[in-house]
Amino acid sequence: MRRGRSSWRSDLVLGVRMSVTGGRSGWARLALVATGVGIGVAMLLLVASVPTVLDMRVTRDAARSPGTEATVRGDDTLLVKRITSQVGDELVVGNLLQPEGERAPLPPGADRVLAPGEALLSPALLRVLRDDERGLLEGRWGQRIVGTIGDDGLVGSQELRFYLGTDQLTENTALRVTDFGRSRGVGGSDPMLMLFALVGLTGMLVPVAGFIATAVRFGGEARDRRLAAVRLVGADAATTRRIAAGETLVGGVAGVLVGGALFAALRVLGPQVVPPSLSFHGADLRPSPVLAALVVVLVPVASVLVTRSALRHVVVEPLGVVRRAATVERRLWWRVAVPAVGLALMLGPLLVGGTDAFVDAQVVVLLGMVCLLAGVALLLPWLLDLTVRHLRPGALAWDLAVRRLQHESGTAVRAVSAVVVSVASLIAVHGLLGAESGTPGYEGDRYEAVVHSDVTRPEGARLAPALADIPGVLDVETRILTRAHAVEGGDEVPVVVASCAWIIAETGVTECADGDVVVLVPDGSQAPDLGTAYVLGGAGASTWTLPTSAVTARTSDPQLVGAPASVNVTPAALGDAVVVPTGVYDDGVVTVGLDRAVPDVAEHVRTTVANLDPTADMYVNDPEAVGSMVVAIRQGLLLGTVALLVVVGASLLVTVAEQLRERRRPLAVLVAFGVRRRVLGLSVLFQVAVPVAIGLVLAVAVGIGLAVVLQSGTSTPLSIDLAGVGVTAGGAAVVVLLATATLLPLLGRVTRPAGLQGE
Repeated sequence: MRRGRSSWRSDLVLGVRMSVTGGRSGWARLALVATGVGIGVAMLLLVASVPTVLDMRVTRDAARSPGTEATVRGDDTLLVKRITSQVGDELVVGNLLQPEGERAPLPPGADRVLAPGEALLSPALLRVLRDDERGLLEGRWGQRIVGTIGDDGLVGSQELRFYLGTDQLTENTALRVTDFGRSRGVGGSDPMLMLFALVGLTGMLVPVAGFIATAVRFGGEARDRRLAAVRLVGADAATTRRIAAGETLVGGVAGVLVGGALFAALRVLGPQVVPPSLSFHGADLRPSPVLAALVVVLVPVASVLVTRSALRHVVVEPLGVVRRAATVERRLWWRVAVPAVGLALMLGPLLVGGTDAFVDAQVVVLLGMVCLLAGVALLLPWLLDLTVRHLRPGALAWDLAVRRLQHESGTAVRAVSAVVVSVASLIAVHGLLGAESGTPGYEGDRYEAVVHSDVTRPEGARLAPALADIPGVLDVETRILTRAHAVEGGDEVPVVVASCAWIIAETGVTECADGDVVVLVPDGSQAPDLGTAYVLGGAGASTWTLPTSAVTARTSDPQLVGAPASVNVTPAALGDAVVVPTGVYDDGVVTVGLDRAVPDVAEHVRTTVANLDPTADMYVNDPEAVGSMVVAIRQGLLLGTVALLVVVGASLLVTVAEQLRERRRPLAVLVAFGVRRRVLGLSVLFQVAVPVAIGLVLAVAVGIGLAVVLQSGTSTPLSIDLAGVGVTAGGAAVVVLLATATLLPLLGRVTRPAGLQGE
């Protein structure tokens, strides 16, 4: 037993020594392995940090949310109202603050009480304001910027947020609180959006795992020759496997260290490049201890297992190395079985329980997706062998490339497998989210701004004429909304004061003139009695009688069934009556038609509204827009796509470099016999281009099929974004070819006469 344990230790130590004492060649191989594994480890640590980042975002957001509500004004109360705005496609969130006493609470990140018109902006929003060369944002967030919001008031360094002091809030339009901070909500995530996010993460992780498995095999041919030398001095096969494990273990551990260093750099650079909707603090980007430990332990262990698996196809003898992989015919049945199982796992919940079961069975769906993506990597070697056997001869560079692929295609497959799996996953994920691009806006299909404001106040009354003067505004429609109650008692009725155009559109009447009144009665509701006297709103409202000449219109709109009848009044029908919004039903609505052809018209409207009435709520109804959460997920996937392409490029760089180093002797022999280096360079490009072309065809087919399954399971419209597919596949192909072409100058170094020397 002791001798066995000692043998294990000594063999592992010998493998470690061989990996670090092999001269320049050994150090170069170790650097390649460490770099490749390190990139993969950094990606894994990033994904392992996602739960912590999300948890800290929720915690920080809960800490700055209004806390304990108060019913009575006091020395320690504050009126607060949340308002939103936008800069381009980015959401800007702020709080209006109105202290009611000297001990009014301050929100996290604020260091002073804000007077009316004073504002604190997040550093990112302040930069946006300073970069506003055209004056689109002037005055939108207060007239005086007196400072910035501290880190404890922001979920991330790039978040767009503000605090604005005001004196225009009332207890009807704002919350009265005594502190900030609320309990964190649980179970509030939308299962559909969570599935979208998990699908995206899965699509990113599968190629990274394949990349790590490829990276640990760099320099395999040189390692096998060293093991043959060890066999020559008396080592048996088991000893060589343990020595190889020791060599690989060094590369795996070094890769973990390199990955940790890259991750530390990403903690500094990452918060500066993410979009505001995904912003986080660098200190929050830390993997959970359990996930970090799994990465640190499993990556070196997996490296050793991959190496031992690779040695199963190699016979290391004292006088040389015999590779059995070239003579083994690749069987198709089990390569098809894996994606078939994945397809069954994904379709099973959908066929049994419909879309609800599909969304709820997230683990099964993701496992099926992993099997389908793994099927791409499994089918590629078989398809490549089948294709290269039928390729016709051509130019010398083409013949050299085809002969190399026919002789040994495993290296070429490993070089591009991560690429094609990445393309398949990206096509599937972007196809799923691309189906959401046609989601309609809030109210119909018109591009318009909707402003909620008390138009009976001076600030609100100025909105309509000011907005009408903005270039690109097509029309302005003002409505006053309130709840009227009968003088002699009875149920309240909603009252809307609006123009004939709006009344015709909403009630379906065919004729209307200023001075008319239309009562809209949904199915299942009772019309109010004509001639009844009503008080039009809250305190100070006038008494007004519903005229007997009012027109009654009925509607079968299923969204209005059971709702109370509403009274729609044109302005002339009110006479001198005063309408006072109650603040319960609504205050008023100003609808602004926008011309999409006029640049920045929505930004001008937002700024005008913010300057005239900071308490107004506004949104832009854009039929081409999608939900903010879907936008955030898309932005995250865009970052993931870029990161994945960077990994793909790095993978190809180190893989092609390793191949050129391993093949320096045959390449040098070809040059010595008169083959031009340009021909060899083209042959290297062909050796990469052929597997990439085959792999991309396979990836597009699997990616589109996976996208269709995901679209069917999530009830999104079935659509294939051919342009997106072309951009994704084309971008990957360009990255591969550029990475390969970048290393062609190395070909001149490895084909020098010194490369003819034997070992």
